[in-house]
Amino acid sequence: MQIRLPKRSFSEALAVLDRVVPTRASNVVLTQLWVEARPEGVLLRGSNGEIDLEILVPAEVDGKGVRLVPGQLLGQVVRNLPGELVEIAAEGGELLIESGSFSTRLATAPADDYPQFSFATTEMLHLPAQELARAIQRVRYAASNEDYRAIFRGVQLELHPGRLRAVASDGFRLALYDLALPLEREARLVVPARSADEIVKVLDRVEGEVALGVEGAHLSLAGDGFRLAAALMEGEFPDYERVIPGEFPLEARLAAPALRDSLKRVKVLADRNNHRVDLVFSGGGLEIVAAGDLGRGTERLEAEVPADAEMLLAYNAEYLLDALGPVAQTARLRFSGPASASVVQDEDDAGYLAVVVPLRV
Repeated sequence: MQIRLPKRSFSEALAVLDRVVPTRASNVVLTQLWVEARPEGVLLRGSNGEIDLEILVPAEVDGKGVRLVPGQLLGQVVRNLPGELVEIAAEGGELLIESGSFSTRLATAPADDYPQFSFATTEMLHLPAQELARAIQRVRYAASNEDYRAIFRGVQLELHPGRLRAVASDGFRLALYDLALPLEREARLVVPARSADEIVKVLDRVEGEVALGVEGAHLSLAGDGFRLAAALMEGEFPDYERVIPGEFPLEARLAAPALRDSLKRVKVLADRNNHRVDLVFSGGGLEIVAAGDLGRGTERLEAEVPADAEMLLAYNAEYLLDALGPVAQTARLRFSGPASASVVQDEDDAGYLAVVVPLRV
């Protein structure tokens, strides 16, 4: 087989696959990248056992064939090629790669032991790729990084008539995002958070729609030039909606960028263990306060808040910053009390909602 293709498109595809193909694995074959010559281009496949990904790169192809090549090594070689075009040829047990004045030969392995990929092909839902990526990205920060947190290490995708919801929680905070879509079916799927990260990276490259389906215990996504399958987690979240307060004695609207910047400045003086910052509402405004062993910092911000509002709330600054992260312009803060959950919403994007629990003081 012989392949000729632009370095740029080849390198971009390999960069996505680099995030999936491990450098080390108990199953050594997973460190290999599947390189297949097809009439329409070169098909690249990689897997880490949880995510299976294939990308078709348009290319001039003569002949057919499949070779397994060390994935990370191939990516490094292609990124550093001097020419704008890459020529690939299979010669015996090697893959010859040439570009400009450079050439190299990489040892290949037979494809017999490479795992089979499980891509759904029926009952596919068609969703806008960029909006699906945005929904996942808005909530990903709230997923747990602790192995013992079980189901909380995932992002739950809920299909409801008329909408899709992405939700994540680590048991201490919650983030959800509702996306209005003409859906008719009901389903709940929990994707491991690390797999959700890779899904977002892939969807960021996709224009238009992506097809979503389920094959066994795998979520499948397919779009122009790619297919992806991600292993799903067992179970679903507890009834998280019950932690969202229904009544709010105090509400405030603030410029989210200004609030984030203030929190970053003030939290430098906060206690290093709980990163405590105090939000003090009084006199129709907001004062942010942090005090630790090394000093005290304060800053007053303009806030749209009732003139007679009086309330002090303490938060882990990192949690509050994460909740404000997806809010581009105006944040709507709703407080149920100093000892009960607070809600952060995006005034310009009604789909986003985050729950942050104040520190006990």
